[in-house]
Amino acid sequence: MDTKRKINIAFSFLLWLFFTVFSIHSKAQNKKGVETNNIPTAFQSEYNSVRHFDSSYKYAEMKFRFSGTGRNAVIKWQQAFLPHLKQAIGLDKMEGQLAGYIPRAEKKETEERNGFVLEKWIIWTEPDIPLPIVVLIPKNKTGKIPLVITTHGHGKNAEQYDGIYPRVVDTISSAQPELSICVQAVNEGYIAIAPTMRAFGSTRTEYDKNNGNSFSCHDQLMHDLLVGRTPIGDRVWDMSKILDWAIRYLPVDTKRIAITGNSGGGTASLFTAACDPRITVTVPSSSFCTFAGSIGVIAHCDCNYIPGILGLSEMSDIAGLITPRPLCLINGKEDPIFPIGETRKAFAHLKSIYSAAAAPDDVELYEGSGGHKFYKEGAWPFIKKHFEK
Repeated sequence: MDTKRKINIAFSFLLWLFFTVFSIHSKAQNKKGVETNNIPTAFQSEYNSVRHFDSSYKYAEMKFRFSGTGRNAVIKWQQAFLPHLKQAIGLDKMEGQLAGYIPRAEKKETEERNGFVLEKWIIWTEPDIPLPIVVLIPKNKTGKIPLVITTHGHGKNAEQYDGIYPRVVDTISSAQPELSICVQAVNEGYIAIAPTMRAFGSTRTEYDKNNGNSFSCHDQLMHDLLVGRTPIGDRVWDMSKILDWAIRYLPVDTKRIAITGNSGGGTASLFTAACDPRITVTVPSSSFCTFAGSIGVIAHCDCNYIPGILGLSEMSDIAGLITPRPLCLINGKEDPIFPIGETRKAFAHLKSIYSAAAAPDDVELYEGSGGHKFYKEGAWPFIKKHFEK
């Protein structure tokens, strides 16, 4: 056998060996990740964006989708999942870069109101982030008092969204008490904090301030992405720093701390409670759904989006990180941007997580009869019930 033929045989053998090993490796990878044998065989004659994106969501790995049984399985899953969620929203970067940071606060105003004291503060949640907050403290209360943080949705700031200012509390119509979640909270006898959410109010860009735009969520997301952060992560950080300050300087009962808000405020409530175990009761309103069935197919603000989130989980799994702490999801049956069918689907999975943790009675879905709003009748009885336990 001549040398050239020997070389050809050797080359053919090495080529066969390479493709054999590559094939085995590919099969192993497919078992771990997304299978590739479910690629659609039918070609579409026309592009349809909804169909395309819906199809792409089916390939999402959802690595931390809960499927276990028993309390220990839930705890182990939470311990594995939470660091990856913090990484996805950029919270891990903030915790590392600002480790040990103690927020500075400065009181700006104090006003006596009927039944409570209203204080306006600025809290520096980062050295260059002076964040306005409104604090309502009930009168004639002694000792430690439960705290409710009320996160707002898409308005210019916490005051205008929440009905506190310029529509002063005393002039709010009794027929419209839902205008102020924060006032509802203090009327229940709780300390209430209404923070300005990052990218709203005084934390908008100069362009948006000058042009009267209500929020700067798009710019916040784009600039955050450059450094591995997200608006959701920023807001979770802000709520945690506000909570640090409140526990240190206000007469807060640390065993009774709730967070609730509507729309974008509901999203902030959910993610904050998932990441901060000091929140004892959580009531997100008009925000709980599936990612694929809400922000995945319906126009929403940019601040809702987290790169690669479906590679980790669906929203119900993020809510599952709150288990076994009490959680009530409030949604309207006619909400056009968080379809109730998708909400029910997400809740069924969430309920299975609470059931696995032996806490099925600590999670509820309250369905309001209308659309996208805060249903107080679903919130305060739930909070009161669990505060009194």
